[in-house]
Amino acid sequence: MLEINALTRRFGETTAVDGVTFDVRPGLLTGFVGGNGAGKTTTMRMVMGVLGIDGGEVLWQGRPITAVDQRRFGYMPEERGLYPKQRVLDQLIHLAQLKGMTAAAARATATEHLERFGLAERARDHVQKLSLGNQQRVQVVAALLHDPTALILDEPFSGLDPMAVDSMVDLLREHTSRGVPVLFSSHQLDLVERLCDRLVILARGRVVASGEVEELRAGGPVRYRLALAADAGWVRGLRGIHVVDVDGPTALVEVVEPGAEQDVLREAAARGPVREFTPVRPALADIYREVAA
Repeated sequence: MLEINALTRRFGETTAVDGVTFDVRPGLLTGFVGGNGAGKTTTMRMVMGVLGIDGGEVLWQGRPITAVDQRRFGYMPEERGLYPKQRVLDQLIHLAQLKGMTAAAARATATEHLERFGLAERARDHVQKLSLGNQQRVQVVAALLHDPTALILDEPFSGLDPMAVDSMVDLLREHTSRGVPVLFSSHQLDLVERLCDRLVILARGRVVASGEVEELRAGGPVRYRLALAADAGWVRGLRGIHVVDVDGPTALVEVVEPGAEQDVLREAAARGPVREFTPVRPALADIYREVAA
């Protein structure tokens, strides 16, 4: 397991990462989300030893992480590190050899991954001739080639089309099925919600929420959707609720006082037919806006 304990990084008088604590558990996809400047990339760089640590520690398997541990990780930085004038396959083989693979093993594994991403026919092309999306695919392959013990991926889905995203997810799930912990950042909250087992939300350099996605959703505001045969505007006059939205015969209400939803239902039934009264679980985007505000 990868543990980040009270990690802190300052740039002059600015504290970019302020006592960040969370863990990345074996065999799980952990999403790392936050706005621009929240501290995600800085945290990942400290985990990988690219940036120094001003406070706190990073543990791997219960002990302080070492440079040897970090070399076994698969890392995809925010700034893509490909050589634009080098051929795709040659570059992947070179990068894999830096991680300790033999040239033959690197060639075989790289070829297999390029085929999975639909890039086998581009293996002899120079990287600069690829689209940005295909360059992203190559960068992802580079992070996965050497059978990493953990994966730290900064915006790995950026620029990928839906089919490439699905291929990437399948590949990541193969690694988590072997017990590999995976941490990835993304601004695509709908994608994070669909993929992640666990979630860490960062704002202003601090963790403002973390846990399993379903736990976070269960801890969000309690809302109900009400659909009637007539206008639902009368809900604005009820106590114990916050009216999120009213649109003709439908309303979305948030329970402020325990049991207030029963008052809504009783009043609705007294006024006529009730076509729908169902709880609405908050989306990840709603949770994010709530805790990161």
